[in-house]
This record gives sequence, structure tokens and C-alpha cells, in this order.
Amino acid sequence: MEKEISLKLNGKIDRLTNKTFKFDERIKDGWFSAVYFLKTKEIAQKKRPNNEVIMQFFQKNHAVLCGTDEAIALLHTFSDEPENLEIHSLKDGDKVSPFETVLTIKGPYQSFGYLEGIIDGILARRTSVATNVYNVVKAGRTSGKQKPVMFMGDRDDHYTQQAGDGYAAFIGGSTAQATHAMNEWWGKTGMGTMPHALIQLFEGDVVAASKAYKEVYPDDELMVLVDYNNDVITDSLKVAHAFKEELKGVRLDTSNNVVDKYFLRNEHIMGPFDPRGVNPELIFALRQALDDEGFDHVKIIATGGFTEEKIKRFEKQHVPVDIYGVGRSLLDNKIGFTGDSVILNGKPESKFGRRYRPNPRLEKVQFHQ
Repeated sequence: MEKEISLKLNGKIDRLTNKTFKFDERIKDGWFSAVYFLKTKEIAQKKRPNNEVIMQFFQKNHAVLCGTDEAIALLHTFSDEPENLEIHSLKDGDKVSPFETVLTIKGPYQSFGYLEGIIDGILARRTSVATNVYNVVKAGRTSGKQKPVMFMGDRDDHYTQQAGDGYAAFIGGSTAQATHAMNEWWGKTGMGTMPHALIQLFEGDVVAASKAYKEVYPDDELMVLVDYNNDVITDSLKVAHAFKEELKGVRLDTSNNVVDKYFLRNEHIMGPFDPRGVNPELIFALRQALDDEGFDHVKIIATGGFTEEKIKRFEKQHVPVDIYGVGRSLLDNKIGFTGDSVILNGKPESKFGRRYRPNPRLEKVQFHQ
């Protein structure tokens, strides 16, 4: 069945719906809402049933917005009489400014107010990941050429977050992701080749592990992990000579706590740099060694502890990395959203310091089941 994202990208639908998000039905019962929202809903029903409020949502950073489709689908799925709500919103992928209103909802408080905290959380999580990925992808073109960024956040968070995080990473600019779940909302399948565990099964013999991989997955591009023995240049050349043109890339994932054997064999090149982990000097030496032996077609993939700042530093030094793999730093939740009720029955009424902030960029949202 065709994914909704394809329909959206082809202009057949405006936004993704619950067919994509598959919300937990307990949301309707208030299971995920703060109890004071549930109490306020009941009080509104009993004491102020004819109210009409406008609630607006904003955050305090320059960011890449994500989560609006999900928030709107939430409202359309769980609000009372959602067809009567008036919703205006920006879109996933929009660049937003501090305090800019990204979403407004107009209707009776008791219809949708209990969803406020869930909407805040959706927008915060998705926008944080999308913004982090956008900044890392931007860092990956500091040298003038865009380097692909692979999203490898599977081991850094709870597995239930993978589909939403993968979609947010896609909105931020990453189209290569580690698991099938990360691709669930927007893509096809995850990508990747081998972990250290595969090489361990072959007693540290990188060539033997690679041969086994190639025999089982003959149609895959061969990308070999080469830091298992902490000797990336030696092992890269071994697999390059064994597979020649079949070898498409080598991946370095050296721990930041160890120094590759290349430096231990060549103490004379040590200087005012940190030789631990995946560092520029090691990658320059690897690129030179591969090129000298005729393997200039082999790409270098760098993973392990990469952040926006580290990628910028590598790119400014023109370190010959072809692809970056980034995980933990992309999942930092640095952006929080706030929902405020700012209009009551057509008149300004809000917490001190907050006011209605109309935004001409907002688009009216059509109701769809």
C-alpha cells in the first residue's frame, strides 16, 4: 500500500493522518494527559460550557518545525467534534523564529484542551530532532560539498520512538537511516552493513567476515567496518586487496578512549593533536594509503561521537570523509513548546506576559477523517 508521505509529496493530500501515526487509543481517555487538564475539561463542561478559546503554540529558538501533521492528526482523532475546530498551522519543515506562533486552535476548551501537553511534547520532540539533523546536515557541507549524514539513533533512545524520530530526521535532511522502523512513516527500508559482532564471529578476521557478508548479501554494496582490531589502515588495505572494485567503502568507529595502532607504529608523526578515536590525522592517512595502492574509489564513512561541532571542524580542515554517521547528538531535546489560551469568547484573555500573536504565515487546516 502506498505510504501517505508519497501522497503528500505528490500533492494528493495536504497532511499525514492517523493512518500513518497509529495513535494509542488511550489518549481519548486522558491516559497521557496531565491530570489538571482533565480536571479543567470537566470543570469547563459543568461551569463554562459555552466557552470558545484560541490556544496558540510557540517555542523560543530558531528551528526547523516538525510535528504539525502529527499534532493536527491528534486533534482530528481525539477532539470532541473535531470538524468544528478552527485550526491554523505552519507545516513540517518550515523554518521558525523564537516566539513565532506555529499552531492555533479555536473551539470549546473542553473539546481539545486536555491534549495541550501531548501537542507540546509532539512538537518539542519532532522539532528538536529535525533541527538537530538540519544543523548536522548543514555542517556536512561546510567545505562546499554536501556529505550525506546517516541517522544512527537506534541505540540511543527507546525503540518506540524510532518511527517518529526517523520522520523528523527526514524532515531535517537525512535520507539514510539505520532501521526499518525509522523509515516507517516516510521511507522504505533501513540501511547498513556490519556491526563489530559480525567480525567477532569470525575471530577478528575482517576479510573472512566480509566474504561471508558478500556471500549472504551479494546484491548489497560492500561497506566494511575496519576498526575492530584498532588498526584501520591495515584492515582497510586487506579488504581492499581482497575485494578490489567490489569494496565500496570502509567505516571507522574507533572509540574515543583508544589510539589506533597506526600512531603507535609511527610515533614520529605525533604532535599537538588528539590521536584518540576517529580523528582527522587518521583519516588523512587512511585516504592516502588507499589512494597510493589504487583504491581511490573506496569511500570513507566516519561514525562514533560525531556532533555538529565535530563535523564542522572536520569539514573546515577538509578531512576526506565521504559519509558521516551520527546518533546520540541528534536526539537531544533542546526545544520546548508552550501552549497558551490567549483569547476567550472573542476577547484577549491570557496569563500575564503572554498575548495573542497572529501569524500571517499560518494556513487554515481542512478537516479530514
